Formats: sequence, structure tokens, C-alpha cells
Amino acid sequence: MSFIGTLGEKPWIPQDPGVAVIDNEQQKFNMGRTALKFFLAVVSILFFLFIITFISRTQYPDFQALAGEPWQPLTNPVALWINTAVLLAASFALQWTKIQANKGQVNGLVTGLIAAAFFTLLFLIGQVYVWQQLTELGYFFNSNPANSYFYLFTSIHGLHILGGLFSLSYIAIRFVKDGSIAKLSTGISLCTMYWHFLFLIWIALFALLTSSSETFNTIALLCGF
Repeated sequence: MSFIGTLGEKPWIPQDPGVAVIDNEQQKFNMGRTALKFFLAVVSILFFLFIITFISRTQYPDFQALAGEPWQPLTNPVALWINTAVLLAASFALQWTKIQANKGQVNGLVTGLIAAAFFTLLFLIGQVYVWQQLTELGYFFNSNPANSYFYLFTSIHGLHILGGLFSLSYIAIRFVKDGSIAKLSTGISLCTMYWHFLFLIWIALFALLTSSSETFNTIALLCGF
């Protein structure tokens, strides 16, 4: 609040309770957004460090990329493309839910929440399916450094998405208990930001994990490895 605005306040005049609730929710949203941005910054640094170590590891002779040659499992990553589309759908569903919450449309809001949760769970199931495919082909965790990083990246990313699902479930439970769209709107906005961030992280990981050895060598050269 500005200094001029503070001078213009009239505390002896009763305030509208509805306005007070909106201001309170706006303060909670601002605090939550600041905390979320800090958390996302920490997560970004975490993934950045993992990616740097991954690029460095690609320069060792025992590293065999999972894509590039026709027989490599991620040369044609159809399942991963499908998972990417599903995660994008979850992100769009949350964005639509946010719009419905701002409009006060309860039916659209509930539909969007269900769709976002469904697509997110479908993405996690799809990632597990890719794991099963790799293990059936003999690409185990310890058999190749590229395998290890694939399981590491996807599991850490999946855990962050799972954490987001728990937060989304908590918000939905609170809405069922008190029915406050204003409170739900605050949480939905933060979850939407989180889902968009995780989608961007996944795009970076997807591009990296499906790169060929030649691409890794070029990236490593640019990074000074």
C-alpha cells in the first residue's frame, strides 16, 4: 500500500466484509506466489546441476546414448511424445480451471480440476510404462550411465508432479468443506503456475534425453567439457 493511500484511509468507517475477504485472499496469494517462486528457483537450480553433471558424464567412453541409432530405444520416442501431450493437456486444464474460478463458475471449475488430475495421473502412468519398456529391453538402471540419468530425471520430475497433486487434492478438499471460490481461486492460480513450470522442465529433459551422441558432444563442447 502506498503512503498516499495510507493517509487517505478512514478507519472509523466500517469496511465491506466482502472487500476485506478479497484483500485477505490477495495477500495470501501474493505470499504464496513469492514462496512458490522461491521454491521453483531452487528446483530450477537442482535440475540445472543434474543436467550439467549429465552433459559432463556423456563424454566418458562407457556412456551410450539412448537415441541416435535406429536400434536405440529413444530414437523414436512415441510413448514420450504421448506423455508430453498428456502433460500439456493437464497444464491447459488447470489454466482453464483458473479462468473458471475467476469467473465464479463452479461446474466448469470442478470439471477442470477433474480433467487436470486425470491427465496428470495419466502422465505418471505413462512414464512408468516407459520404464517398463526400457527394463524389458534390458536397459536397466545400472547397465549404462544414460539409463541411470533417464530414471533419475524422470523419477525426480515425477515426484515433483506427485507433490503438486497432493497440493491440488488439499485445495479441492478445502473447497468441499467451505465452498469458498475465492480461497480455491488462490490455490488454483499457484498450482497452474507450478504445472506450467513442470511442463517446461519436462520439455527440456525430453529434448535432452532423446538427443544423440553427436548432440551431446556439441553441447559438451559449448559448455567447455
